[in-house]
Amino acid sequence: MREEEAKIKEIIKALLEKIGVEGEVDALETTDSLRFTIKTNQANLLIGEEGQNLIALNHLLKRIVEKQIGKTELPFSLDVNDYQKQTAEEIKDLARMSSQRVRFFKKPITLRPMTSYERRIVHAVLTEYPDIATGSAGEEPNRRVTIKPFGED
Repeated sequence: MREEEAKIKEIIKALLEKIGVEGEVDALETTDSLRFTIKTNQANLLIGEEGQNLIALNHLLKRIVEKQIGKTELPFSLDVNDYQKQTAEEIKDLARMSSQRVRFFKKPITLRPMTSYERRIVHAVLTEYPDIATGSAGEEPNRRVTIKPFGED
């Protein structure tokens, strides 16, 4: 385990202790990022409604890490009981299924409002489809992705 990873893990454990949540912290390093996962029976408290607490916890953790150790070598994120991982898979499935409907009906589809993270997932997944185009419209927090046949304005 790299020194940076160990320090971040300790910061997460201290944060959990301060908010009174028991849990295990695991780290997974990929080629381009570091993902920390908290395994806990108190996941609802950390995740919150539609993941809002988890988004805030990620933001707070990044600020604490910046203050204590400075800029990190690898970007990192925090997940609780694989919530973000499962959500990302659901969004990928929604994007693929919606692109199939766009292909079949030759009409654009506008998805529900999404966070910037969720919209990025949709855009990234659909880059694999050369006949499909995506775009985002609207104001936060109601920004939506529109999926349409390529070349249609």
